[in-house]
Amino acid sequence: MTETESTGRAQPAGGEQHALAAENDIEVRLGANLTHLPLVRSIAANLAVRADFDIDAISDLRLAVDEACSTLITSAESGSAMSCRFTIESDELHFHGTVPSSDQEPPSTASFGWKVLTTLADSATTWLEPAGDFSPDGVVPGGAPDGIHGRVHVELTKRKPTLT
Repeated sequence: MTETESTGRAQPAGGEQHALAAENDIEVRLGANLTHLPLVRSIAANLAVRADFDIDAISDLRLAVDEACSTLITSAESGSAMSCRFTIESDELHFHGTVPSSDQEPPSTASFGWKVLTTLADSATTWLEPAGDFSPDGVVPGGAPDGIHGRVHVELTKRKPTLT
């Protein structure tokens, strides 16, 4: 069952978890710290190379994922973990990142960083999931600790360029 968020996107209701498809999904969980950005950028670039993206699309994806993670990290509760999922499809790569946050609003889509992200990616969205819909570790639905208002999510998609 899904419910539609303010972004118009269908979101899992009640904290349902998406099953990972072993061949197409890679999920990484790491401390929400700027020192981990090179690792996430490397994963994004490596996956894009393996999916046969061209050099410009690889560079755009790497920078878009960097900006998405920077946005998440600045919204993250101190000492929390960031979850990043990459899904590879035949002609595109999807990124979904999330962190627990004490923010009461999703990240601004009017910021310079968001403008950079949306220029580099083919699509991008962000939202704040209310605290009652997740557990602090993101595994089982439940309540969040005091001060945590929810989870901030950022999703983006980069498509392979089409030759015309």
